[in-house]
Amino acid sequence: MDGVVLVTGVMAAGKSTVAQALAERLTRAAHVRGDVFRRMIVSGRVEYEPGASDGDGDDEGEAQLRLRYRLSAAAADAYAEAGFTAIVQDVVLGADLAAYVQLVRTRPLYVVVLAPSAAAVAAREAGRAKTGYGAWTVERLDGELRARTPRIGLWVDSSELTVGETVEAILAGRERARVG
Repeated sequence: MDGVVLVTGVMAAGKSTVAQALAERLTRAAHVRGDVFRRMIVSGRVEYEPGASDGDGDDEGEAQLRLRYRLSAAAADAYAEAGFTAIVQDVVLGADLAAYVQLVRTRPLYVVVLAPSAAAVAAREAGRAKTGYGAWTVERLDGELRARTPRIGLWVDSSELTVGETVEAILAGRERARVG
């Protein structure tokens, strides 16, 4: 795989672990962690919360989420331009997925959606030191993924897969993952 690979899914789907493992399998790769751009905001950070926006486009949490997406796409393009495969890992769901595909200039572009069951995600979340869910629930975010996210790229049900098996599934399905 070369170019840019977006690994997305709900929180605790295994995105960061799988993205890191995939990057380690490639000859020249960079792991672009979308959440780093959120954490770079030292003061004035507003978390994106479900239902916070009234649709008028001036919700600060939503604006900061869009900024994060633009920054991670630009970083991915810069790494790809320098000859690295950029593995971007972030929660990009619903209509935002198609919008993100348009933000990335580099081609080829691959989209991998990790879609373990809600029960598997809940079990993983319970076993993590960090907590990803607050205003969101596993069920609500899983519903957003399955009902509103366009079926583009490679969708992997990683509920019963190890990290290595998930990486193998991505590599084997790379042509289906290719969106541009």
